[in-house]
Amino acid sequence: MLMTELAGPVPGWMLALNDEDVQFLKRFVVSSGSLKALADEYRVSYPTVRARLDRLIAKIEAAEDPRIADPFQRRLQMLVADGEISTALARQLLDAHRATLKGGKRHG
Repeated sequence: MLMTELAGPVPGWMLALNDEDVQFLKRFVVSSGSLKALADEYRVSYPTVRARLDRLIAKIEAAEDPRIADPFQRRLQMLVADGEISTALARQLLDAHRATLKGGKRHG
């Protein structure tokens, strides 16, 4: 029997996590939520681990945000949370996406 059969469906926010996110989350739980212990384990500074946790929190919030119905917008929010694109670029892409959906053209 698969774990999902035992525990029920996997929440959407969990499906949004990549392998690195899951590993970080696992280490966080195993370290009893100690960012200092995680920093030691990863051999990085406390602020680096804190920033990683903040990105993971933002990603989970984006995956669960009930105000976001558009999958494209949700994906953009998650890319911003991961630090893969800037907020400004995400806004530009979302504006262009919305213009395309409305059948309008955007120049510039």
